[in-house]
Amino acid sequence: MNQPKTKIVEKIRIEGDRKTAIETGRNRLIIAGAIFSAAFLLIGIRVIKVSIFNHDAGPRYTRSVAKDETYTGRADIVDRNGVLLATSLNTQSLYAHPRLVLDPEQAAIKLKHALPGINVEVIEKLLRSKRGFVYLKRRLTPNQHYAVNRLGIPALYFQRETRRIYPLGPLAAHVLGHTDPDNKGLAGIERFFDKDLRTRQTALSLAIDARVQHVLEQEISQAMRSFGAIGGAGLIMNVNTAEVLAMASLPNFDPNRANAVPRLSHFNKTSHGVYEMGSTFKIFTTAMALELGNITLRDGYDATKPIRIHRYTIRDYHAKKRWLSVPEIFIYSSNIGAVKMAQKVGKESHKRFLGQLGMMKSVQIELFETGAPIPPKIWRDINHMTISYGHGIAVSPLHLVAGVSAIINGGIYRTPTIIKRHPDDPAKGKRIVSNQTSLKMRHLMRLVVEKGTGGKAAVPGYLVGGKTGTAEKVSDRGYKKKALISSFVAAFPMNRPQFVVLTMLDEAKGNKATQGHATGGWVAAPAAGAVIRRIAPILALQPIDDEVSAARRLELKSEINSSGGRGVAAN
Repeated sequence: MNQPKTKIVEKIRIEGDRKTAIETGRNRLIIAGAIFSAAFLLIGIRVIKVSIFNHDAGPRYTRSVAKDETYTGRADIVDRNGVLLATSLNTQSLYAHPRLVLDPEQAAIKLKHALPGINVEVIEKLLRSKRGFVYLKRRLTPNQHYAVNRLGIPALYFQRETRRIYPLGPLAAHVLGHTDPDNKGLAGIERFFDKDLRTRQTALSLAIDARVQHVLEQEISQAMRSFGAIGGAGLIMNVNTAEVLAMASLPNFDPNRANAVPRLSHFNKTSHGVYEMGSTFKIFTTAMALELGNITLRDGYDATKPIRIHRYTIRDYHAKKRWLSVPEIFIYSSNIGAVKMAQKVGKESHKRFLGQLGMMKSVQIELFETGAPIPPKIWRDINHMTISYGHGIAVSPLHLVAGVSAIINGGIYRTPTIIKRHPDDPAKGKRIVSNQTSLKMRHLMRLVVEKGTGGKAAVPGYLVGGKTGTAEKVSDRGYKKKALISSFVAAFPMNRPQFVVLTMLDEAKGNKATQGHATGGWVAAPAAGAVIRRIAPILALQPIDDEVSAARRLELKSEINSSGGRGVAAN
């Protein structure tokens, strides 16, 4: 009896031990599962914090390289003939997780050999920082990428980025502008079309002609060296479409290394700078007088004596001290004659006419770098007089070229553009002067080169016309007597104008070749002639075989119109 009972007790004990073991194992599994769950939860929270909330983390947005190896994120910019001016290339940037770097000092020393030019102390400081992410060098070359990769330094990584490249270097730098390390446009076309360039699928075509741009920059640079000028500017515009074929501002800069030059070099003298443009303004005064003042080319004014008003005296630079006809006033650049023609029109009409030519507001071109004109706050009689010969009002060279284009293209003002126009999309505009007045002005501008102050701009076969301009620079204490803005605005061919060329030098100095003179006719006109001589064949303009006959026909048309009435009034 005792033996079976003992077996039953033993069996019950074994069953109890089994249940206890199972319960203990279950409890252990629950505890282990809870620990693993907590660990994964903590890891998940950390990942979310690092990827979303931690601003010191690495690049947030990545994408598969395999999906699109050619993606650059910014459209190309090309000239009117498809020449590449700006593009983007895929590159690598080096970054680190400083907290994971084992030996910052040795890592910095090794990087010095792979990346010559870096500052070892700066790199070491970055690698010792408590931040989660730091850039060490942006936009590595392929050789640099390979060299760093060979070092095998832990906690160093590469991020694929794009780099904006300007294949032609400084050419048209002020037009193109540049971008920051994150490819955001900072100036020029890059800034104005920043959003468009980020989304468009095709290249942005400019009106700029790289060949013409090169000639303009080269000739102005040569003139600066010849006459010791501190700066220069130039413009070439199609008078019928208002397309800007070239825009130069010197000294310039290389947009590939925009931060390597003084910020002053980034200033666009052509569109942003405003200056008193001197006697080039007599183009507008004379056109206004012919259009609104009931004046013909057969009329004239007494330029015998200087004009005195209050404490001011207005005199001619090369005084003829006699009665001058309207053509002579223009050819000899008489200030006295310009004043008297402006007085014939009247102060309010003068102000209104310049407003129609866009001289009272910034030019609406595809650049943020545009200067606002500086007219007098109150148009007194003295302002009315001095503005007639280009003093007392400051405008940009772009203002001047746009206005001159309107005067000689038949009388239509068109807003300048840096974007290439489609041949089937005519440039709209508004009438400023009649076609008859425009024809007379072509004749007068031609005479300036034939017989007047612009003779050094002559180019055989192309009927060049133009007007000189010289003005003293304005300072806080008035005018700087020996600091001149010397310019020449030219157009060709004058029997059927197609292009306007402006050359301008800042503080040019005379030399033996100019007999010490630094005026527009001596220093800027030769540069304009050199530009025309070189770009005419590029623009497929054939020289006129019988230039004398063509010029005579232009002269006869002007004479006929001057005696046959004033034509259509300006709108």
